[in-house]
Amino acid sequence: MCGIFGIDGTADAANLTYLGLYALQHRGQESTGIVSWDGRQLHLERGMGHVSDVFKEEVMARLPGSRALGHTRYSTAGSSVVANAQPIVVKTSMGPVGIVHNVNLTNPAEIRERLEQDGSIFQTTSDTEVILHLMARKPRPDIVESFMLALEEVRGAYSLLLNTDTCLIAARDPHGFRPLVLGDLDGFPCFASESCAFDLLGARAVRELEPGEVIVSRNGRLESFHLPKAPPARCIFEHVYFARPDSRVFGDPVSQSRLKMGARLAREAPAAADIVVPVPDSGLFAAMGYSRESGLPLEFGLVRNHYVGRTFIEPKQSIRNFGVKIKLNPVRDLLEGKRVVLVDDSIVRGTTSRKIVRMIREGGAAEVHLRISAPPTQWPCHYGIDTPTREELIAAHHSIEEIRQYIEADSLAYLSLEGMLASVSGPAGSYCTACWTGDYPVPNGDRRQAELFPIRAE
Repeated sequence: MCGIFGIDGTADAANLTYLGLYALQHRGQESTGIVSWDGRQLHLERGMGHVSDVFKEEVMARLPGSRALGHTRYSTAGSSVVANAQPIVVKTSMGPVGIVHNVNLTNPAEIRERLEQDGSIFQTTSDTEVILHLMARKPRPDIVESFMLALEEVRGAYSLLLNTDTCLIAARDPHGFRPLVLGDLDGFPCFASESCAFDLLGARAVRELEPGEVIVSRNGRLESFHLPKAPPARCIFEHVYFARPDSRVFGDPVSQSRLKMGARLAREAPAAADIVVPVPDSGLFAAMGYSRESGLPLEFGLVRNHYVGRTFIEPKQSIRNFGVKIKLNPVRDLLEGKRVVLVDDSIVRGTTSRKIVRMIREGGAAEVHLRISAPPTQWPCHYGIDTPTREELIAAHHSIEEIRQYIEADSLAYLSLEGMLASVSGPAGSYCTACWTGDYPVPNGDRRQAELFPIRAE
C-alpha cells in the first residue's frame, strides 16, 4: 500500500505535495519522493524513510515549479531499496515523465518478459516501470493517448499520477480497487489517495475518480477519459484498516464504517465483561462502536507510543516482533481485575495478537476476550496488501478455537462477512473480499507469484 499526491498550477506545488504526503504517511513508511516541473525540466528528490526525514529545507529548495506529485511507499512488489523508491522519472520521445503508482499489477512479469525479449532494459523491479516501457513502445503525439494504450495492457490494481511537460495525469484502474480523489485548492486541481490529505491543505474534496477514469489537468482545464469498464472490486480493507478514520472512502466516512462494524460485532459476539479496550489505533473506532452497542464502558487500557510506525506495514518480521513492546504499554490501573473485551481490526499472522493479549494479562486483567472487526483473513492479496504467502496467515490453516488457544485469549470472535459488508453503503458485490473468501476478481497472471498467491479451486 502506498500514498500518492499531486497538484497542478500553483507556485508552491512541491511544498503542498510535501504536506499531502505527510497526511498520507500511514500508507507507507519505507521511502518517499517528489518530482516537480518548473516549465523547463523535471526535478526529482527521493529517499528512504519518512516524509519529514527525507524532505529537509535544503531538499525542498531543489524542487521548484508549479506542478508536482509525490509518493510514500511500502513495498509489496519490488524490494525495499532506494532504486525502487518513487517517483520514477524517465526521458521519452514524448518528453520527460515522472510517475507514481499505488498498489500492484497482476501481470507485470508477463509483460516485463515480453518487453525484455524485445530489447527493453529495466532499471527497477517495480511494477510501475512496466507502464513506462509500454508507453515508450507506443508513442503518440498526445502523451495521454500513449498512456491510455499502456493501461489497456496491464491488469490488477492501480492508482497512478503522471507529471509531464504538458500536464498532470491521474488514473484509477477499471475495477476501482483503491481510492483516488480529485480535490480543489483555490481553483488548482489536486489528487490524493485519501481525502484527509485535502483537509490538511484546506482544499475541497470534489469527488473520487470513477473506476477506469483518467483525468488530465492541462492549460487550466480538466479533461476526463475512460478505460473499458470492468466489474467493480473496491477493497473493503480500506475501511477495515488502511484508510485514516477522518477520510471518506468509496462514498462512506471511514470512522462511521468502523463504528458500524464494532456495533455489529457487539451484536454478533457479545461477551460477559467489564470494559472494552481498543488496540490503538487500528481498533479504536470499532471498539467505540462495540462499547456503545454493548453498554460496556470504553477504557484506553493500552497506550501507544506514536513515535513508532505501524507494525503491519514494516517489511521485516523481526521489526514487527520488536515493535509490539515499544509500540504499546498496558495501563495497569484500568485493567487490574477487569474482564476485558479487546477489540482489533484483524489477526494476520497471530504473533502480534498473542503478544498484546499477554500484555493485557500482565497488566492485571482477569479475562481477555478478543473481538475482531473483520472476518478471518485466510487468503493472500494480489492487489497491494503485504501478505505474501498463505502459509503466513494463521486463519488459513487453523480453526477459530485453535487460534484462540494460540493467542491465549479466554474467547475469540470475528465479525461475519455479512456484518462487515452491511457496515458500508455500497452493494455487497461491488467490493473485493478476496482476503476473506479467496474469490479473486482479477486472476494473477504472474507465473512466479502463482505459487505464492494460489487461487482457490473449489
